[in-house]
Amino acid sequence: MLRLAFLLLVLIALPDTLQAQVRSVEVRTPRPFGYFVGDLVRVQVDIVVDDGFAVQAASLPQPGPVTYWLDLRDIAIESTAQGDARRIRLNLTYQSFYAALDARALEIPGFALTVASERKDGVTTAKAQVPAWSINVSPLREVQPPPREDPTEYMRPDGRAAPMDMAPLLRWAGAFAALALLTLALLARDRAWIPFGKRRGRAFAGVQRSLRILARRPDQDAAYRESLIALHRGLDETDGRRVLADDLPAFLDRHPAYRPQQSGLAGFFTASRLAFFGRETSAARSQWSLRDAETVARDLAAAERTAGG
Repeated sequence: MLRLAFLLLVLIALPDTLQAQVRSVEVRTPRPFGYFVGDLVRVQVDIVVDDGFAVQAASLPQPGPVTYWLDLRDIAIESTAQGDARRIRLNLTYQSFYAALDARALEIPGFALTVASERKDGVTTAKAQVPAWSINVSPLREVQPPPREDPTEYMRPDGRAAPMDMAPLLRWAGAFAALALLTLALLARDRAWIPFGKRRGRAFAGVQRSLRILARRPDQDAAYRESLIALHRGLDETDGRRVLADDLPAFLDRHPAYRPQQSGLAGFFTASRLAFFGRETSAARSQWSLRDAETVARDLAAAERTAGG
């Protein structure tokens, strides 16, 4: 008899214990009316539970369609202590796609959440039922506007924009255009482009342009010889004197910026001697090609710019 009485007491107390785990559920909305098609509906749900309980993530509603006219866009959770209890706040954002023809109330479905508490003796769970709530939606226009003879009168006139003062914009545009031209001029001077192609101290920039033109000539032997001559003249103009093969070490001492191109210049002088003194242009081209000449001219022009000439 004692066991039976004890069992009856447990069964009677069990519903109250479960009920105590979820103390209250409250739904709040900024306003229950005045929603149009496409509007966002923000809802705040406060669930007060016993301390130690937390929402199971799997029981949360997932963003996506809720009904044919309603989507859940976002859900955020906050949890704060509240005395001997814990308040769980859900911030939900819905979006309404109901194109109303008249003002009417629509129900947003409720949902159930599972809260759980993990202890040494196991996991205790309980259900928190969030009830459904309603919002009032409104149409964007009249269902039956008054009749008009001219159908275009139903259309709203174009909005009037304030006149824009173009003077400040034109001044800014002119300032930026002048700045762009100045930048282009500085770049052209640095690269020895036209009209700065003949500037002093940029001999190898002119050699590089000449070699680009010579590379397109059909007579490759003649173009090759003229390329060698152009390089000779570039070296002579840079040094202010005639530079021969034996003068290369002294030239590099006087112009250390070109020292990284020493091997290329040595190959150039070897090819020049073979082409002009040995009269073996084809052999010179096979050892040191016109492409090699263009590479050396490009490197020399780059060193020339770095040296600040």
